[in-house]
Amino acid sequence: MDDPVTQPLRRKHDELLERLNSEAAEGDRESLKKEIISLFKIVDQAITGLTGLKEDIRTLVDKYKELSQGDEGSSAPQFTGSMPVVHQDHIGASTFIEKGWSLISLGDYEGAIQALEKALQLAPGEIEAKSMLGWAQMLNEDYDDSLGTFQEVLMKEPANSLARINVGFICLKKKIFGEAIEHLSKAIRLNNDPKATLYAHHYLGLVYLEREMFEDAETFFQKTLKLGPNLLEAYYEMGRAQWFVGNRDEAKQTWSKGYNANKFNPWGKRCNEILELVGQGQEPPR
Repeated sequence: MDDPVTQPLRRKHDELLERLNSEAAEGDRESLKKEIISLFKIVDQAITGLTGLKEDIRTLVDKYKELSQGDEGSSAPQFTGSMPVVHQDHIGASTFIEKGWSLISLGDYEGAIQALEKALQLAPGEIEAKSMLGWAQMLNEDYDDSLGTFQEVLMKEPANSLARINVGFICLKKKIFGEAIEHLSKAIRLNNDPKATLYAHHYLGLVYLEREMFEDAETFFQKTLKLGPNLLEAYYEMGRAQWFVGNRDEAKQTWSKGYNANKFNPWGKRCNEILELVGQGQEPPR
C-alpha cells in the first residue's frame, strides 16, 4: 500500500495510464500531454520539498539527542561525517548504504542494521559499509555483534583508529579493561584521526576510573579537555576522579568549570547537580 503522501499522486498516475490505454487516447493527446507534464512537475517539486524536510528532521533528531545526553553515563562517540563513497556498487548496494547512513544519523539503529546487512550481501568487500554496521550495532548496544564486526574491519585496516576506539569503548562497557587499554592506547599512538585520539584519551580515563586508579584517570581527562574543551562529560568524570582521590576542592572547581562552560548542556547540568549533591554533604556516584 502506498503511503499517504504518494497516494494522490499514484492515483493520478493510474488515471492517466488508464486514459492512455483507452480508445479515446488519440483524441485526447493534447490534454494528456499537459496533465503528464503537470504531474511530473508536481512530483519533482514534492521530491525537492521532501528532501529539504528530511534534512530539517535531522535537526529535530539532533535536538532530541541533546535532551538525552548524560542520562546513561558516558556515551559512544557521536556518529558524524559524510556518507562514504561506494567503491564497487553491486546491484544497488549504494542505495542500502545511503539508507543505513541516514538511519544511523536519525537514531534508527535497528533499521540501519537491516539496511547495511543487505548492502554487505550485495557488496561483501565494502569496508565502509561494514564499519557503519559496527557503529549501528554498537549504538544499538548489540556489543558482541559489534565487537565481531569491528574486529573484521581491523583485520583489513589495522590503522582504522575510529574502529579501534569503538572496540575500546565496547570492551569498557563489557569491563574487559585490559583489551580496552590495548586498543585505546594504540589509537593514541596512531594519532591519525583527531576524533579518535580525543575519545581514546577520554575512554582511558573512564577505564582507570572504573579500576579506581584515580590519579591516572585524572591525567587522561586533563589531556581529553586539552584536545576537546567542549567534551563536557570529561569535566564531570575528572571531578569524580579528583574527589575520590581526596582533592575535593579541585573537584568542585572542575565541576564549576563544566557547568559554566555550557549551563544548558546535559553534562553541564550534571556538573551542577553533583555540586549541589556534595554541597549537601553527600558523596558523588561511583
